[in-house]
Amino acid sequence: MPLKTHLDDQPSLNMTPMIDIVFLLIIFFMVGTKFTELERKIGLKIPEVGNSGALTAAPEKKVINVHRDGVISFEREIVSLEQLVEKLSVVQQEYQDFGVLVRGDAEGPFQNVANVLNACRTAGVSEMGISVRLDKRRF
Repeated sequence: MPLKTHLDDQPSLNMTPMIDIVFLLIIFFMVGTKFTELERKIGLKIPEVGNSGALTAAPEKKVINVHRDGVISFEREIVSLEQLVEKLSVVQQEYQDFGVLVRGDAEGPFQNVANVLNACRTAGVSEMGISVRLDKRRF
């Protein structure tokens, strides 16, 4: 069996094509930038449209907390029923399919939760939910 007596050449990587592509990309982006600057300088009056609402999807359901003593918190601030209606109306005008999730304290009277649900309905919110937790001891 013949033994190797000479060393093989190390493999080499030809960088020329990669450098050519990088230079072409740099030139392409430089020319593209010039065209956008020229387009902005054209004296056109852009047409205007009315506010047709948000272009994004509705946000996740907002959480309204009703504490044991009847205090209402919405987006981490304490609000009254009137302030809640105002805030929800503003969001409802922008997002038609906006929803809320009402979390009431189990020890508090349900009337407080009912008042918040009525305020949501007054603000035009059609998708409402009440948060509950399953008692694992009973099932």
